[in-house]
Amino acid sequence: MSALAGRPFFKMNGLGNEIVVLDLRGTAIVVTPGEARAVARADRLAYDQLMVLHDPRRSGTEAFVRIYNNDGSESGACGNGTRCVAWVLMRNGLRSTLHVETVRGLLECRREGAFDFRVDMGQPLLAWNEIPLRDEVSDTRAIALRGEAVELCTPSVVNMGNPHAIFWVANVEAYDLARLGPLLEHHPIFPERANISLAHVVSRDHIVLKVWERGVGLTRACGSAACASVVAASRLDLTDRKARVTLPGGDLFIDWRNSDDHVLMTGPVELEFEATFDPAIFAGAPV
Repeated sequence: MSALAGRPFFKMNGLGNEIVVLDLRGTAIVVTPGEARAVARADRLAYDQLMVLHDPRRSGTEAFVRIYNNDGSESGACGNGTRCVAWVLMRNGLRSTLHVETVRGLLECRREGAFDFRVDMGQPLLAWNEIPLRDEVSDTRAIALRGEAVELCTPSVVNMGNPHAIFWVANVEAYDLARLGPLLEHHPIFPERANISLAHVVSRDHIVLKVWERGVGLTRACGSAACASVVAASRLDLTDRKARVTLPGGDLFIDWRNSDDHVLMTGPVELEFEATFDPAIFAGAPV
């Protein structure tokens, strides 16, 4: 039987980005890809990201967080999920700031309201080998793509814990991202795949964004993509370093801070329900 059977969890969302938070601190349990996929298939538990809390690896942090996409693959960052984790860890109201660690590094989380949180997502990675790209390019503000998705070309690329490709368009609804997303996610130039965003710059402080997440699919919100879009737009002088990003699920507020180049993301979370995992979920799942 899976060690996850009967474990409590939180079903949450950040702007409709579906999140499950599972606290495994104090245990040696590690979620397998098969178990992650089994949870995503369960009734009422379909998620974009599964945020799993493990014992801290560094002093001064509350947890080491592993992030699973719904296909069982692991992700380097999830801004909306990190805000959900912050709510879980600060729900007793005794603290307003804490740090968690992911493979991306240390993330500072600050409570801005009852269900509003700000996450310091760290510095963007901008060099071609940091994205990473297969081929060396001199300028990651716009790279040339060739292939089946000929409607879209010359995206900006940024790594915000995950590789992101941002395509600048006049209307994010004018393209079939459900069809183009998988083609671009798996484009040979992205050896680790990439999150694919369509971005429309409305003004110097407003971007409209639609996202296909690697390992997930179309999503109502993607925090790291919102951060990447503001970084990329600012590098092209399309926006200022601070902007509102409107996604299908709502607005995130992004500030690419001048003082240290860290990207701050602020937005809400919602608790949908708390429950424990039904053992039947994991029947047949690898353990």
